[in-house]
Order: sequence, then C-alpha cells, then structure tokens
Amino acid sequence: MLQYNLEKDGYEVSAASDGIRAVAMAKQFLPDLVLLDIMMPGQDGVETCRQLKALAELKNTYVMMLTARSEEFTEVSAFNVGADDFIVKPIKPRALHSRIEAVMRRRVSRQTLPAVLQFKNLKIDREQYLVTCREEELNLPRKEFELLFFLAQSPNKVFDRDEILNAIWGSDVYVLARTVDVHVRKIREKIGDDFISTVKGVGYKFNNAD
Repeated sequence: MLQYNLEKDGYEVSAASDGIRAVAMAKQFLPDLVLLDIMMPGQDGVETCRQLKALAELKNTYVMMLTARSEEFTEVSAFNVGADDFIVKPIKPRALHSRIEAVMRRRVSRQTLPAVLQFKNLKIDREQYLVTCREEELNLPRKEFELLFFLAQSPNKVFDRDEILNAIWGSDVYVLARTVDVHVRKIREKIGDDFISTVKGVGYKFNNAD
C-alpha cells in the first residue's frame, strides 16, 4: 500500500523485502530517499541505516526511519547511525507525502548556499559532503554535516534548539529537542570542542577563530 501511494504521487519506487536486500538495491539505484522500517527480517533498520550511511555513493541519500515504537532510545539509536528523519506508525499517506515533499524542497534550497566554508583548521565542502579538520578528511553523517554547515554559515550567531530543528529537520517534522544535543556531541567527537559552543539556556553557536 505504501509503495502504491508513493507511485501514485509520482515517485519512482523500488521495494526490498529485507534489510540486506535494501542495501544491495540502494547501491544499484542510488535513490534520493530511503524509507526503512525498524523491524525488518534479516537485519533491522538501524543496522541497515548504518550500512547505507557507510557507503560513499549514498552520502547524499536521505534516510527516513519508520517504526511502531516511540521509545526515545529507539529514536536516538536511529539518529546515532545517521538517520535523517524518524516517523512513528501508523502513517497517514498524505502526511508522509508532505514530509517527502519537504525533504525535496530542502534539497533544492541548499543549491543556493555557498559550496565551501573555509575557516582556520576547518573546511566544510557542501558539494562533496566533506569536512577537513586540521588536514584530516572526515565523512560526517548527513544530519551532522548539515547541522555543522548551518551553524558555520553564520559564525558567532547563537541559534536555539528550535531554530536548528526547523532548519535541519523541518518545521513539519516532530523531532525531540535532545536530538540536536546528540548530533552536536557527535560532531564535537570528530572535530573537537573548539568550533561549537554551548550557550547555556539558549542553544549553540559556531566559533569563528579567524
């Protein structure tokens, strides 16, 4: 039914019966977006997402997780392996269509952003989704990269968590505010603590040390 509704909306859809097959098909077709159920035969959606995000050719593919469970640890686990969005079932077809359209709109809007942000000891290349920190190349998961780029394009400006959530996940997507904290922590693990500061009681800012 989900495949039928998406095809009816004009999307080209390929369906996989399990997680292992999903990875193989994604490598073949290089989709713009992957919908993954947490509970799948063979391997679960979290492991499947981790494998997809580890593939360089799929670094720009948006991964949306579907689950009947709404526990916070499930959502955090999904984001920890690079998931871009998280939807709790049952899913309303029109609501899902709106979420997918929002994803595609954000992909288009990013084309107007500068391709590269350059700072002392840090280079952020949006076209390659590549971060170079102290001459070391880093491949960040999609949402970590987008969050870093969002903060870095407005150095020293403080953003609260809601502003970050709306910019990175969209205002029409329900995501826990803690998700921002999880992503910032993981970014800091990769590039160090100097670039992103916590503004207590407010949110985060990117430090321009130039």
